[in-house]
Amino acid sequence: MNGRKSCLLAIDQGTTSTRAILFDGQARPLRSHAVPLRQIYPANGWVEHDPGEIWQAALTCCRTVLGGRDAGDVAAIGITNQRETSLLWDKTSGKPLHNAIVWQDRRGAARCAALKKRGLEPQISRKTGLLLDPYFSATKLEWLLKNVKGARKRNIAFGTIDSWLIWNLTRGKVHATDVTNASRTMLWNLKTRDWDAGLLKLFSVPRAILPRVAESRGDFGACDPMLLGAAIPILGVAGDQQAASFGQACFAPGDVKSTYGTGCFALVNTGKAVPRSRNRLLATALAQKQYAIEGSIFIAGAVVQWLRDELGVIASAPESQALAKSAKPAEGLYFVPAFTGLGAPYWDPGARGAILGLTRDVGRAEIVRAGLDAVCYQTRDLLEAMRRDMSAARLTRLRALKVDGGMVANDWFCQRLADLTGLSVDRPKVTETTALGAAYLAGLGAGLFKDQKDIAARWALDRRFKPALAKAERDRLYAGWKNAVSRVQ
Repeated sequence: MNGRKSCLLAIDQGTTSTRAILFDGQARPLRSHAVPLRQIYPANGWVEHDPGEIWQAALTCCRTVLGGRDAGDVAAIGITNQRETSLLWDKTSGKPLHNAIVWQDRRGAARCAALKKRGLEPQISRKTGLLLDPYFSATKLEWLLKNVKGARKRNIAFGTIDSWLIWNLTRGKVHATDVTNASRTMLWNLKTRDWDAGLLKLFSVPRAILPRVAESRGDFGACDPMLLGAAIPILGVAGDQQAASFGQACFAPGDVKSTYGTGCFALVNTGKAVPRSRNRLLATALAQKQYAIEGSIFIAGAVVQWLRDELGVIASAPESQALAKSAKPAEGLYFVPAFTGLGAPYWDPGARGAILGLTRDVGRAEIVRAGLDAVCYQTRDLLEAMRRDMSAARLTRLRALKVDGGMVANDWFCQRLADLTGLSVDRPKVTETTALGAAYLAGLGAGLFKDQKDIAARWALDRRFKPALAKAERDRLYAGWKNAVSRVQ
């Protein structure tokens, strides 16, 4: 390895912001810069992003963290991104044909319902590991091809956000994605590890517009030297949740991580065999030819945002910890934050949020605590489904829950999570695990790290939260949660 090339540049393109982090050769963060991302809501249930804004923000963030440093010091670039978000662009001009349709967007709901009515969900699930839901890219791409005037007559490219960034970084030389992002499109077959001809026909997608699919630790071309000052190779790409799993060193079957951002996404490593969930969870690709079962909660940190911005009961997110600590016992109080329906394992887009069990002595502290409790209960929903899937497949039982994301800075929340799930909760010293995972993948490709064992040895525990609540009480509270959910469906 060239001794000068001792840094790694990670681009973390998320739902609400774009960030770049410069890591040293030991994967320790040196500099970070983020730019907020504007949310566009053209209709009820529709969510879009401006692709040009995303690209310019990514470029600005990269240039800022390099900040005068010789770009020749950077061994490789790693990219991680919001998954499922979809766009089309003109290959000749490089310009988007439409705003990107964000993963949260629900415009494909009617199409998914029609396909379910035709009995196609089992077939699609067997091939892709996914359920029929507008969350995934297929119906978004179908909508774009149908509604963007003249799209099919032009020389176009489809991509998720990683592909869009790769295209721009390489000045149009590379049109590619990785296996983790491909596995979220509902067009990629987990077993054949290729685009599925039957699904392309079902959604009327020309194969020619799709990106090349590479392993997450792979060659995605090199950044044009005019952009950052050197032809830095792009050697690691993964969707945000798979990148976080890699950053958390979840390399063995049974290793499980849960990320608490706007939503919550829990993945359990199931090894080299393609898994099948029988409990309304998803099968998805991980880096290094492994697979996972995944559960998605649509509303996690968004509960705290709603309490702050809409209800006005807290002035800032950190205030939620002190209020939750001070809350009086509120027997039977449950907050079901189904603002955009319920995710796994319910998959009920028609559910709506509710606070149940209100009494006269309930105040803002009790409501804040109920909001945080809701995230814990939803996590248990996922873990219970994972346990059943793992048991049916005779796989290793779940290990301690590794957590990351903005919410885990709250000690009270982490302890409550352990109490209400019954698993020890491990918080790492580096909680920016999404960008860290992208950096690790790029570093493997560049030779800065030997292998996964080398990376696992670098994972460092900040604090372990052990369950302190009696099992009988934990189960009683969870039964109340299940009853509350049944009231909003």
